[in-house]
Amino acid sequence: MRRTLRAAAVAAVLSTALAACSGTIGRNSAALVGGPDTDPSTAGSAGAIAWTTCTDIRRPDGQIAKPDPSLQCGKLTVPLDYAKPDDLSLDIAVIRTRATGPGPRIGSLIFNFGGPGASGVDTLAQAAKVFGSLGARYDLVSFDPRGVERSSGVRCGTDEDMNKYTSLNTLPTDEAERAEIDAGTKAFVDACGRTAGKLLPYVGTVNAAQDLDRLRAALGDQKLNYFGISYGTQLGAIYATRFPKNVNRMVLDGTLDPSATLEQRTLAQTTGFQHAYESFLKDCVKEAGQCEIGTDTTIADKNVEKLLYDLKAKPIKVGDRTLTQGLASTAISAALYSPLTWPLLDRAVAEGLKGDGRILLALADNYNGRLPDGGYTTLMSSFPAISCADTAERPTKTELDRTEAESLKLSPLFGSSGLGSICTLWPVPGSDEARKVNAAGSAPILVIGNTGDPATPYEWAPKLAKELGTGVLLTYRGQGHASYLSGDPCVKKTVDNYLLDGKIPAKGTTCPAP
Repeated sequence: MRRTLRAAAVAAVLSTALAACSGTIGRNSAALVGGPDTDPSTAGSAGAIAWTTCTDIRRPDGQIAKPDPSLQCGKLTVPLDYAKPDDLSLDIAVIRTRATGPGPRIGSLIFNFGGPGASGVDTLAQAAKVFGSLGARYDLVSFDPRGVERSSGVRCGTDEDMNKYTSLNTLPTDEAERAEIDAGTKAFVDACGRTAGKLLPYVGTVNAAQDLDRLRAALGDQKLNYFGISYGTQLGAIYATRFPKNVNRMVLDGTLDPSATLEQRTLAQTTGFQHAYESFLKDCVKEAGQCEIGTDTTIADKNVEKLLYDLKAKPIKVGDRTLTQGLASTAISAALYSPLTWPLLDRAVAEGLKGDGRILLALADNYNGRLPDGGYTTLMSSFPAISCADTAERPTKTELDRTEAESLKLSPLFGSSGLGSICTLWPVPGSDEARKVNAAGSAPILVIGNTGDPATPYEWAPKLAKELGTGVLLTYRGQGHASYLSGDPCVKKTVDNYLLDGKIPAKGTTCPAP
């Protein structure tokens, strides 16, 4: 049930441990005023950002990093409810690194790395050097969207509540096991309502798009330059729909289809992860003696299934913790996001079969945003909060059962009822405004689809490009989630030429895998 939920949750291309430091909601105050570190280009303007040294960045291992003088952090105050702009407010946490040169500065390039729920502040701090060719002429900027981490991050209950939820098994074989999963899901949703109920109506993508436009203005840019990955493509598409004349250069990589129903999304992602799993198995056994979990794909597959079903009967102790089937399934999903982690998946499953669950548990913890001290980032809470706010769908039990039956036909390991099982219980209604896309009048938008993407299947890319009306499709024939960070030189060159020089690729441009 939660496999598809978690498959979509960590859509950021870089695997990060997100900072557990949420913002605050308070009475609306004056816009942040400029101090000694305020950017001269925004000083004195409405919503100016006072930039200071970043002191709470989390490294991938979850520990606080030493301050980096090349990074600057600040806050942007925005209305909690844009229909009542003079009432409550919240602070959006922002980070940037200044353009390094050579070449003239173009402006700011704002990133959203995915989720929904990934911390842009932590991810940019870790990934800025990867985007070095763009950082020469752009200030690289990111932020924690509303409801995420430092920006009034949603928290669903206590750390113990999260331990119970993330440990739930996800392969029911009878009604008793199914009832246990359903009860665990309801307990999680109830916890969300108790601890974050006042915030939940305001964390959707439409509000985040309005925050993004305020951020653009606060940075002093007349038009938006934007790079969205995974969920970040939905945020970009909604921004372009709401503010088409404010779009300058926009890249949408690893595209979501905002118009897809919850059932359509579940079935597409189930298919995507099954294909990625099959590709992993083929890659694992392609060289004789190199695959630890089997000599051919059939044996390797049976060993993965054996591990998961054995864990249902007998979870593995890892120190004072327990590796459950649900956590192991999470670990497998996490490792399928990139071919770079396939060898680690082979080793993790092999060790698990021997009774050692340390690697699998570490993969699951990273995926779930569990920190070394046992706390959690807001990722697993922010994801359903934003996703359920972005749809009015509240599926019935009959509809959920149908979705699960269809997805199990596609994949016995990854099939589930998907996000609908959460949204149908969600304590606040959602809106379909974040599913409507039409960017007529905007500048050309570069849309990238990866034919081997497990989390955002390729077919969503041409569909989104068409829905935008101004979308230009780039196809990457590769593996893994999204494309720019795959290492493919063709993709990188095409994107850099567009963002740095405004060169729009020809219709039908395709990049082969390296």
